[in-house]
Amino acid sequence: MGNCFTKQKKKSAVEIAPSDYSYIVRNSRSPPIVTLSGDPTSSFSYYLRFALRHKPISLHFIPSQCETASFFTLQYRNETVSGSAETVLQYMEEKVPRPPLLTMDAEEEEAKPLQLVVKIAELQHKSMKWHVERVVRWGMDLATRGGTTAVNPGVGTPRMEVRKFEKSYGKLLEIMLEHAQMEEKIIFPILQMADRGLCRSANEEHARDLPIMNGIKEDIKSVGALNAGTPTFREALYNLSARLEILQENCKEHFEEEEKLVFPLMEATELTREQERRVINQCIDVMQGTHSYLFAFFIEGLLPHEAMQYLDLIMNYDDRERVTLMLRTLVD
Repeated sequence: MGNCFTKQKKKSAVEIAPSDYSYIVRNSRSPPIVTLSGDPTSSFSYYLRFALRHKPISLHFIPSQCETASFFTLQYRNETVSGSAETVLQYMEEKVPRPPLLTMDAEEEEAKPLQLVVKIAELQHKSMKWHVERVVRWGMDLATRGGTTAVNPGVGTPRMEVRKFEKSYGKLLEIMLEHAQMEEKIIFPILQMADRGLCRSANEEHARDLPIMNGIKEDIKSVGALNAGTPTFREALYNLSARLEILQENCKEHFEEEEKLVFPLMEATELTREQERRVINQCIDVMQGTHSYLFAFFIEGLLPHEAMQYLDLIMNYDDRERVTLMLRTLVD
């Protein structure tokens, strides 16, 4: 699974956390300088600046007053283009096509157009799967080292690393719980209005996984209280790693079942585009943490084109001020 920025050279096992996967746009040569000017406080500005960060360029943003918040001027080499965020982004896609931000799933979308609510749920699945994989790899690395191997200053002592691991897992846990609540409160009721009992299996899996997710949280706390490097510490780390792998397998099966058996049935509900837009608003409202202080963490789990797809959905949210605050967390 990917992430929103190009990877640096492959990290050693010790460096998995929490410099974690530091994804930055990097080029072996001096990247071309791109100057962008526009309203510094608009949601369109944050949207565009976030997108351009994925390109192998050196972006210089110049705040300026414009008649409209969605108007920008961009200078690339000896060319200048002005217009909306969409116009500027399409121009940069042509000039600097890698990594792609807009055209990755064009053929797939044409073959199987997804309802907006299905798209937002599937993108959330992608982010959560990446973050689960990351904590599994991190947990395995912790267990392998057993708290005895020296680690780099960016990670700190074994106990410091466990605390950082706990914090990262806590963020993932909150997103997963909010996602489950969103499905139970918004998506499943829509389906069950058409066919009662349709989502019973998915609800049962939510109930099955909750004790495992909360149990892992308590396991991490217990590990943090042990003396690093002792046999008890190492055993606790291996047990934690094993439970994380169980969670990963459960998540994979659950997400695949929903995407293959449940979400396709949303088409049969025949929601209008306006009804879908209202449902998207409700989904964002239910997932308060995911779409505020956890937003940057959540977006980190998506490939660049997936992140832009998610932002496109967010841009339809009614509360423009909240949209701006969400996007700002990705840039500031």
